[in-house]
Amino acid sequence: MLEWIDEFPGLSRLDESLQATLVERSRIVTVPAGTVIFGPGKAPENLLLLLDGVVRVQQVSESGREIVLYRVHAHESCVLTTACLLAYEDYSAEGVAETDVSAVAIPRNVFEDMIARSSVFRRFVFTAYSKRITDLFMVIEEVAFRRVDIRLAQKLLELASGADTLELTHQQLAAELGTAREVVSRQLQEFQRRGWVAAARGRVEILDRAALAAFATA
Repeated sequence: MLEWIDEFPGLSRLDESLQATLVERSRIVTVPAGTVIFGPGKAPENLLLLLDGVVRVQQVSESGREIVLYRVHAHESCVLTTACLLAYEDYSAEGVAETDVSAVAIPRNVFEDMIARSSVFRRFVFTAYSKRITDLFMVIEEVAFRRVDIRLAQKLLELASGADTLELTHQQLAAELGTAREVVSRQLQEFQRRGWVAAARGRVEILDRAALAAFATA
């Protein structure tokens, strides 16, 4: 049972007695892809430390426009959950399992006890928190100041992860960029005109990765 502790270097430095307490009072949970793990107006009950899978954290406006804030991967925790636990606030965004997810669930009372008792645990929590806050500021900067066409080229390459085809709708790409679907559709049409991609319903095929990469770094 102590094996999952070793997957989080910050926790592996805890005293053995605190490691044992943390494992004893926590549990491992699994959720299938597509599950809404948390949402606006709900209070967090656990701090989740991902063992496997990906969770997408996104904000939905009153008009229905979505923006992906960040993703939580294996060996990471969710900064929004941490913030809500510390401030006794409800969630203001939603977290969705993009894949099947396995995670350690640390109950709120255990989280608060460990924060109070252990400087090592506090350092683990706040190090992850500060890193993700920096990432969020980068998202704000990109949405506010960077050109959508360049951001779209970068996002296509990022999400493709070396593959030639992405199974994504224009709406999903718009959510990734925090813009309107119509804007993404226009930009994809321009990329297609240049011969960089081929866009179809629910799919984008990368035809000229080198040209797309050169444009993304312009």
